[in-house]
Amino acid sequence: MAKGPLSGIKVLEFAGMGPAPVCGMLLSDLGGDVLRIDRPGASYDRYMIETRGRRSLVVDLKSEQGQKGVLALVEKADLLIEGFRPGVMERMGLAPEIALQRNPRLVYGRMTGWGQSGPYADMAGHDINYIAITGALHGIGTVERPVPPLNLVGDFGGGALYLAFGLLAALRHAEQTGEGQVVDCAMSDGTIGLMGLLYGHLARGTWHDRRGVNIIDGGSHFYNCYQCSDGHWIALGAIEPQFYEELRRKMSLDDPAFDRQLCEEDWPALKERLAEIIATRPRSEWAALLEGTDACFAPVMSMKEAPSHPHNVARGAFVAVDDVTHPAPSPRFSKTPGFIQSPPVEAGVGGEEAAREWGVEHDW
Repeated sequence: MAKGPLSGIKVLEFAGMGPAPVCGMLLSDLGGDVLRIDRPGASYDRYMIETRGRRSLVVDLKSEQGQKGVLALVEKADLLIEGFRPGVMERMGLAPEIALQRNPRLVYGRMTGWGQSGPYADMAGHDINYIAITGALHGIGTVERPVPPLNLVGDFGGGALYLAFGLLAALRHAEQTGEGQVVDCAMSDGTIGLMGLLYGHLARGTWHDRRGVNIIDGGSHFYNCYQCSDGHWIALGAIEPQFYEELRRKMSLDDPAFDRQLCEEDWPALKERLAEIIATRPRSEWAALLEGTDACFAPVMSMKEAPSHPHNVARGAFVAVDDVTHPAPSPRFSKTPGFIQSPPVEAGVGGEEAAREWGVEHDW
């Protein structure tokens, strides 16, 4: 029996890539009953963590029979997720207006890179492209060149999280009024939203529109990553004066040159000096010195190391599912904790049973 804050919410997810399945995972982890619609020939394995926690129904969406069955499911759903390029759902006879006519309280979530409108709407792209027009990619990297920040900023931050946020906001409205609506979630829009604080600093004149010269983009000595003598790295983030003083005290940074914390002209030389000091000891020694203090320190863990870090272990931040390490459901709830409903399943597993539970009998 599903549990969690979204228990009882039915989610119809049209299988896709990137942020749409991650959004489905988030909703499932919090108790949503997510039914994935897969196309014939779809294939999954236990390593596709983003597909965990839902059942799958294989449907030929190009056939009249398949479309009829899916529309019957639409009538039962609370939320719908699709991550196709604009026009794909329309061509399959599953346009928002058709779905909302069948189910006026439905929240119809559309996840794209560029959005449903605008001159780029019909262009193909990936995370790197979507964040390129937002200012985010320009601001991330070295002085010499932008560096793609994995696909965390566009796909998952500006995409999956914004879609989940939009779906649940619209769901509340639907529950109060009986009126569903379309949620047009663009990764480019969401990324711009994430950049709000920095755009405020830019307008104020406290942010330079260049990489590697600002407090939190690698420009400063007190907010940076440094390599230790054993090749591992540590991260320092001592922005506030009291934290900076704690860092200086713990590391014996008595040189008066470190007094001028916010003097940007001094940052390059202070970064070099701090790098020299940190390179004299292994990461474990810096951890022993700085952990448990307000120096704003953390070791930079690799993906293989992170699951065994004591803080992550204490919080149960990673869990094993079928011998595969998964991120645990997040955030944490005091009354209705989330949980992983199931490991990733192959296409077609459990879908017909789920449809019957939703009240749909159909010859798939």
